[in-house]
Amino acid sequence: MKSLVIVESPAKAKTINKFLGRDFVVKASVGHIKDLPSNKIGVEVDNNFEPQYVVIKGKEKVIRELKKAAKEAEEVFLAPDPDREGEAIAWHIAEELNGNSKKLFRIIFNEITPRAVLDAIKKPGRIDMNKVEAQQARRILDRLVGYNLSPLLWKKVRRGLSAGRVQSVALRLLVEREREIEAFRPEEYWSITAMLEGSIPPAFAARLWKVKDEKVEIKTADEANGILQRLEEKTFSIAGVEKKERRKSPPPPFITSTLQQEASRKLRFTAKKTMMLAQQLYEGLEIGSEGPVGLITYMRTDSVRLAPEAQAEVRRFIEDRFGKEYMPSKPPVYKSKASAQEAHEAIRATSVFRGPEEIKRFLTKDQYSLYRLIWNRYLASQMSPAILEQTAFDINAGDCQFRATGTVVKFPGFTTLYVEGQDEEAEEEGLLPPLKEGETLKPLGIEPRQHFTQPPPRYTEATLVKALEEKGIGRPSTYATILSVIQDRKYAEKLDNKFKPTELGVVVSDLLVERFPELMDIGFTAKMEEKLDRIEEGDIRWVNVVKEFYTPFNRDLLEAQTTLGRVKPKDMPTEYKCEKCGLPMVIKWGRHGRFLACSGFPECKNTMPLNGDNKVDSVQTNEVCEKCGSPMVVKSGRFGKFLACSRYPECKTTSPIKIGVKCPEDGGDIIERMTKKGKVFYSCSNYPRCKFATWHKPIMKKCPKCGADFLGEKKTKEGSFLICIKKGCGYKEKIEDAVNAP
Repeated sequence: MKSLVIVESPAKAKTINKFLGRDFVVKASVGHIKDLPSNKIGVEVDNNFEPQYVVIKGKEKVIRELKKAAKEAEEVFLAPDPDREGEAIAWHIAEELNGNSKKLFRIIFNEITPRAVLDAIKKPGRIDMNKVEAQQARRILDRLVGYNLSPLLWKKVRRGLSAGRVQSVALRLLVEREREIEAFRPEEYWSITAMLEGSIPPAFAARLWKVKDEKVEIKTADEANGILQRLEEKTFSIAGVEKKERRKSPPPPFITSTLQQEASRKLRFTAKKTMMLAQQLYEGLEIGSEGPVGLITYMRTDSVRLAPEAQAEVRRFIEDRFGKEYMPSKPPVYKSKASAQEAHEAIRATSVFRGPEEIKRFLTKDQYSLYRLIWNRYLASQMSPAILEQTAFDINAGDCQFRATGTVVKFPGFTTLYVEGQDEEAEEEGLLPPLKEGETLKPLGIEPRQHFTQPPPRYTEATLVKALEEKGIGRPSTYATILSVIQDRKYAEKLDNKFKPTELGVVVSDLLVERFPELMDIGFTAKMEEKLDRIEEGDIRWVNVVKEFYTPFNRDLLEAQTTLGRVKPKDMPTEYKCEKCGLPMVIKWGRHGRFLACSGFPECKNTMPLNGDNKVDSVQTNEVCEKCGSPMVVKSGRFGKFLACSRYPECKTTSPIKIGVKCPEDGGDIIERMTKKGKVFYSCSNYPRCKFATWHKPIMKKCPKCGADFLGEKKTKEGSFLICIKKGCGYKEKIEDAVNAP
């Protein structure tokens, strides 16, 4: 008889099947097979919060196949991922396969390699019910919040809304940051920088930092000019030279949160994308003759620990590849935070000998980028520190003191391979010449510069993940979901890769903070995570934790249901006048967000859409509607801008926007269109009868070479050009030349 191994992913099953050979059958559950029902709360509140798990729709066939395979197997090894979620999947599978069976075992491995999988099978264990109960407690808490708060939001704010226990607290961070930004008032300040030259090049910059031995704060242009006058004809000389040697230690290997942060900073990946790619690298990819192999260790971890054999392997590699001086005398030891699960490892390459370049051809571009990041960080974490020499010049000019700083890398150490990304731009320190104390300097120029204090920045994916981790909101495995959900629910949007709460997000957050202060309290949410950890450790019972949460939550819920009125933002006045009756237009709140409406409603029902900046989304033109004679307005739609009758919805006439150029094939009007992915192109208005189309914007200028009626605008890294789009012509001119041509 063969043994059965059950994992949750078909990709993982394929990789493991290669390792185990003919004596094993590997099957996949394809994720969870049971969950709380989707059509009711599924938690018996009055019966110690007993969950009512049901088979997930569509998983009946999978369960039948697993039962059949288990019946025929000598042993059954449950091998879902090594975390709470994986333990819950294993438990539900065990229940379906008769969980008391003595031939049923739980195996755990942190990497999908032959050694790790075979070692796990040699040392099988049983399902960890403490881990299962911690997952169950989280699932029940989230269901109690989501299932009860969503109807309240439907009734009091808008239909279709929902709220989550942890996501709502993350949203609160965004709203509070936005209020800090709105309340911020910039303050003017000035800096004075001198460009100086000594007896040895290069010239260098020094910044004023003291006047009469007191730290300087320059608030106005007058103050800056006053200091410039003091510096006139003053001699600049070096009053002191200070040199310090500093060791810069490498960062620890990745954990889930730091991987998400660094992939955001360096690769511009969302947390969701990072975790999706990491899952693929972990579960196994086809690597040439090797076949499917797991390239990284498990990606949901908060431990910076490395297995001793992994450290030994990477140390040998560093010595061979970089030299002895790049390998520290002892393996570096990094300290995980107190709540970390030390049974896990950090995220690392499963073999340091699979270098990114060697396997690049087997990976997609994004898989390669993430693998390279993980591989580099893993190696760098085990390399020698960098040794830097920092030099500072104190420079006197009358009673003013300037300071210049510079850094020299004496030994690059780990920075040869890896430099950690930063959330905010740091001032670069230049190289200072080897000058001596007492040396006179020649001023090449003194520049006063005006600055203004800046508001706190909006959160990026990296800084929001960092904040969630520091404040104990959620766990590394949940960060990607948190960030996705607040966007999917339209509670926040990204502007220049930074999170901005939407008006809807602000309304929902304020309501929840006011009515559910404990639920929305950051400290309370962090303590709940600690309690879930204690359930996993077996210190407290899950029922007590859920009951302790639900009692005050239910009290707040009942009070909100009976006393809270309908919540919506106030109407906002605008400078627009109603084109139908002349009354002022106001910005109102509707089911799909803000829109412009006549203040004379309900007598006048004129409305207009708004864009994301609360500006009118249509512009009146000189053209009139061919059906009713009303002015036509420019509107934005799914496939770009178009003309629409201003009397919509009474008159639904629309027409494309002409750009004033005729089609070279049938004389029709060329119009601007947009693909489903948002890319602009130009085509004939007689489509589909005429198939003419071009990516280049037609410009009314005859081609000097072939006489074509117009040229196309083409933008490249080298600049903008006018080109002939007629096949075989090849004419091209730079736009500056075209403008200056007689």
